[in-house]
Amino acid sequence: MKAFAIAGVNLRRLFRQRSSIFFVIILPMMLILWLGPAFGGSYTPMIGIVGQGIGPLGEEIVTFLEEADSLDVKLYADEADLMNAVERGRVQAGLVIPSGYDDTLRSGGEVTVSFFGRPGSLAQQLGAIVRAAVSEQNALVRAARFAESEGVASSADSMTLAAETAAVVPGVQVRTTTAGETLFGEDTGKFDQGASSQLLLFIFITSLTGSAALIETRRLGLSRRMLATPTPTGVILTGEALGRFSIALLQGLIIILGSALVFGVNWGDPLGAALIVVLFCLVGAGAGMLLGSVFNTDQQASSMAMLFGLGLAALGGSMAPLEIFPDVMRTIAHFTPHAWGNDAFAELVRHGGGVAEILTELGALAAFAVVLLSLATWRLRKAITS
Repeated sequence: MKAFAIAGVNLRRLFRQRSSIFFVIILPMMLILWLGPAFGGSYTPMIGIVGQGIGPLGEEIVTFLEEADSLDVKLYADEADLMNAVERGRVQAGLVIPSGYDDTLRSGGEVTVSFFGRPGSLAQQLGAIVRAAVSEQNALVRAARFAESEGVASSADSMTLAAETAAVVPGVQVRTTTAGETLFGEDTGKFDQGASSQLLLFIFITSLTGSAALIETRRLGLSRRMLATPTPTGVILTGEALGRFSIALLQGLIIILGSALVFGVNWGDPLGAALIVVLFCLVGAGAGMLLGSVFNTDQQASSMAMLFGLGLAALGGSMAPLEIFPDVMRTIAHFTPHAWGNDAFAELVRHGGGVAEILTELGALAAFAVVLLSLATWRLRKAITS
């Protein structure tokens, strides 16, 4: 019970500092939001459409866009609302199909379809899809008018004849394949990659910065006072380890639950994700204890916590995916626990793996945890008893 009491004291210390709320809760979510579009997986742009009273031909264009895999469609009541949505970034582009579109085309007239988008490549891609939809229908309209001019069909039947003919005439098929192995699967959300990497980064940094509380405990002589009571050294060491582990686990749970609720992040196999988080929290707990037992002032510990926390995260693939690293740097990266954790989450999230597929990564994290906790326990025992 004493060990749990010591761990509880460490948790209370964490939230007595208001800055901890920002670094533990707000900052991780901000970075996930920022890194998601940069290194995330699939992202589906949205196009807004204004189309009322457009008839069957106009509805065909809307249906074509709704069934496209590479975009989402949102309908708007008028052009002013759509223009405002594009300006504010709610949609990436807008399409206006004028009222009477169907009647005008069937009567032999011309119709102007308006398209506008935000600056950037997304609007250009959406424009290409819209042009494909309009061009496909334009070909049918021209074929229908040709059939009508040649007396093959009446004006009422020409569009039906053109559509039936197009259905049996072989068209051009475009097949897209991926050479090699895709880095991000089609089902990978744009925040999934950034969330897992930031999870590891903040678990480790929060664990390291928590070493300041351990230094304060030593500086104020609290450890010596506990030793003066019927409290074995092992209980104190266990309590401090549980304190570091609890802080790391709390940080991990906040990021996992928060990102799942706010950004819809998929964490893959629940058991596999839980094992990665628990083992990495043990790694962070060992690193935090070791830092708190080696240095004697808060300033020293805080400086080294940021240096090691950010440095190892960058080297281990928590600021940029390991897949873009050169082979040599990727090998060096695996001297950090972050690289093994990122590999494990990549297998779960991007490739749909389970515990069996990440046994190597889990073993590596367990080895890091054992080594760091053993060194930290030995060094802390020496620091509080000497």
